[in-house]
Amino acid sequence: MQIQVRPSIITRNPRLGGEDSVDLLWLSAILKDIKAGSSLIEATKKSGTSYRGAWEKLNLAEEALATPLIIRTKGHGSKLTSFGEFFLEFIDEMQASNHKYVKTYQDMLSKKIGEAGVADSKRWRFSSSSDAVIQQSVSEIKGFDLKIAGSGEALEKLLNNETDLAGYHVSDKKNSKAIHSRLSKNDIQIYPVMKRVQGLMVKKGNPLGIQSILDLTNPKIRFINRQIGSGTRQLLDTLLMDEEISPSDVNGYLHEEFTHSAISNAILAGKADVGIGVKNVAMESGLSFIPLKDEIFFVAMKKEVADQSIATKLIRRIRSHADTTRGYKAVSLNRQISGWI
Repeated sequence: MQIQVRPSIITRNPRLGGEDSVDLLWLSAILKDIKAGSSLIEATKKSGTSYRGAWEKLNLAEEALATPLIIRTKGHGSKLTSFGEFFLEFIDEMQASNHKYVKTYQDMLSKKIGEAGVADSKRWRFSSSSDAVIQQSVSEIKGFDLKIAGSGEALEKLLNNETDLAGYHVSDKKNSKAIHSRLSKNDIQIYPVMKRVQGLMVKKGNPLGIQSILDLTNPKIRFINRQIGSGTRQLLDTLLMDEEISPSDVNGYLHEEFTHSAISNAILAGKADVGIGVKNVAMESGLSFIPLKDEIFFVAMKKEVADQSIATKLIRRIRSHADTTRGYKAVSLNRQISGWI
């Protein structure tokens, strides 16, 4: 692709109520050919413009300048007026004077277009905690390679330059602030995107009457856990600590799965009685749900990713889906999550 930045005359078109433009370098070539003895027809053929189109452009230029550029004599061709001679020299001198500056800007523009093209065609690595809204949003926007990872793992990958974006969720304001501070110090942009509800997923109708974390100490109740490093696992450990419950008192604490859907499937298959997950997965799976805690989901990314339009599109898409998905609510303004960052 070759780009040229060229001077033009911009004129108002009172008949159409808009603007017209005449390329001065094109006009200069036409005037030079006429000065050299060519007819307007011959000059327009050389320029690749139709005779009618050239005639209209010349009229536009003359209307804008309020002065004739050529004299049209039937049977004798056309020649430049004295002002036409001046204007031809004016264009040439202006172009010669501005050439080095114009070339600098052309090169700058071409380089930026090239960079934008590379950025738009690049596939950005996205490590994120398991979430249906995130997965749906990424599937609808080309340019991201999504890999499911626990919140902690995703953040470490981002800090170690092993991924370009990280999706993580936090249910504790203190932890959220600590993460935000660490990421900010590494020039990483953080965007709150949605609020969701985590809770206990149990069989439909809750046949065992499970109501709270305290019920997990019942040895007859089989629990299924999330993997180490996941935000849900961290939530569970915090809740157990708050209730002064030892992990060893939970039947199935060491039984792990890697996604909310895997937890719900295990309960549906009768392999466990209860697990922790998001409300939306429980509802879609036909399970009963006991809310435990709200949490905020964030997307963090390197500045070079945040500068791309595709990043803005992704954030908007996530928030849009969050507003139409049960168990979620979109968040954007910092005042919506005051105290979390």
